[in-house]
Amino acid sequence: MEVTTLGDHFKSGFVSLIGRPNVGKSTLINHLIGEKVSIVSDKIQTTRQTIHGVLTSDDMQVVFIDTPGVHKPKHQLGNYMVDVSLNTLKEVDLVLFMVNADEGYGGGDEYIIERLNMVKTPKFLIINKVDLINPDNILPLIAQYKDKCDFDEVIPVSALNGNNLEQLMALIKEKIPVGPQYYGEDQLTNRSERFFMGEIIREKILHYTKEEVPHSVNVLIDSKQKNEKGQLHIQATIITERDSQKGIIIGKRGSMLKQIGQAARLEMEEIFGEKIYLEVWVKVQKDWRNKRSLLNEYGFTEDH
Repeated sequence: MEVTTLGDHFKSGFVSLIGRPNVGKSTLINHLIGEKVSIVSDKIQTTRQTIHGVLTSDDMQVVFIDTPGVHKPKHQLGNYMVDVSLNTLKEVDLVLFMVNADEGYGGGDEYIIERLNMVKTPKFLIINKVDLINPDNILPLIAQYKDKCDFDEVIPVSALNGNNLEQLMALIKEKIPVGPQYYGEDQLTNRSERFFMGEIIREKILHYTKEEVPHSVNVLIDSKQKNEKGQLHIQATIITERDSQKGIIIGKRGSMLKQIGQAARLEMEEIFGEKIYLEVWVKVQKDWRNKRSLLNEYGFTEDH
């Protein structure tokens, strides 16, 4: 990480977003950054690893940490996801606890609030999707959460539509300390091109497949290099847990895999600004989410 000291006028800090699955954390970060740095899906548990989204201006740099949704784990991967989310509470300058207005207070919130009450880190309550509920219901909802935790600020927003995000950024700027610039001005994330290529493919699988398939999938980028036509040749492997899931991803005569690959290739070309030749295979690795050796091999370790 590049660290540049810019004097006592420059503010910088790390801000963690935490919440139950599918409350809109990735959508909020993408909107604040102004670029797509984290994949988005209506499937729960889309985000599996922490991703830094970097917002830099003339007098401030905010490093937003997108975390996996906190849920009751059903396998080793789930344990890893919950651990990395909760571990950020002790390592940041500010925590944004994000909830969905249209879902209301739930058991998962209670578990997170117990952890929030154990740390001294400043905390904002971000109530998302306020555009989906009756305005008369917002104040009782805020009171319900504030009764459980002493939040420094409560900000109702719509991450998708951008409602109230300017106010949110102003309050974040007030709260973060004077500090150095951790990332270069043009850097939007801490993640590599390979990581995002794999995530784009996984996002398309989440979009096109249903039921249990999305959660059992991982994507590895095996190689990326320029071919003789000047295209970026990417070879990727989709890992899934069962032969039946492999069949669903491939589809009849390869139709589903072709659709996933084409959609991923088009988005990659738009993001990376060059022609791409994408080859994708599907491989079965039984019960990989419960095998520590495979989780380590696939990058699900505390230092990622």
